[in-house]
Amino acid sequence: MASRQLSELSRKAIHIGSLVIPLSYRYLLDFNRLKMAAILLVALILFLGVDFFRFQRSSFRRLFHKLFGSILRKHEKLDFTGATFLIFSSLLCVVFFKDIIAFLAMSFLSLGDTLAALIGIMLGKRRFVNQNNTLEGSLACFTSILIYSIVFAGKLISPWVYVTGAVVATLAELWRFPLDDNIKIPLLSGIAMSLIP
Repeated sequence: MASRQLSELSRKAIHIGSLVIPLSYRYLLDFNRLKMAAILLVALILFLGVDFFRFQRSSFRRLFHKLFGSILRKHEKLDFTGATFLIFSSLLCVVFFKDIIAFLAMSFLSLGDTLAALIGIMLGKRRFVNQNNTLEGSLACFTSILIYSIVFAGKLISPWVYVTGAVVATLAELWRFPLDDNIKIPLLSGIAMSLIP
């Protein structure tokens, strides 16, 4: 397997770990918005601090790249990391969306984006025009977050809400708009779910 694919697999294996954010919000903090927002704000300040420090200090940048360079995408070496964007979007979800919608939107990112990449890399054969994304990856994204929604939120909200969220999250993952997936997926799916009566 090519080193780029191995790097992406490693990155996504770590990415699935971000499910701890929505699961903690729901099961440890019992949807306590204030506590979760405070935790995410502190985390965001720390992540931004690391990013700005590596932008300014070449010695720290070298150390950071030595430790994490294998899982960084090319643009992240000169920009904020995907982890910083993930914490930022999680904070926005908690602050602006109803608790169960925030829970699902954050989960859609962790689960759907991860499985889209993993299945796309390992089993993907049908690529979309002018994209690296595959039909198999997109189906994995949609199916996984739909099943997750049924299991974790099926009795709490209308199926129309989470089905809409799953469709929008999948389309956001596919959309080649120049905005990090860690922002697009949770915020667009959260907005879409919030609009369903």
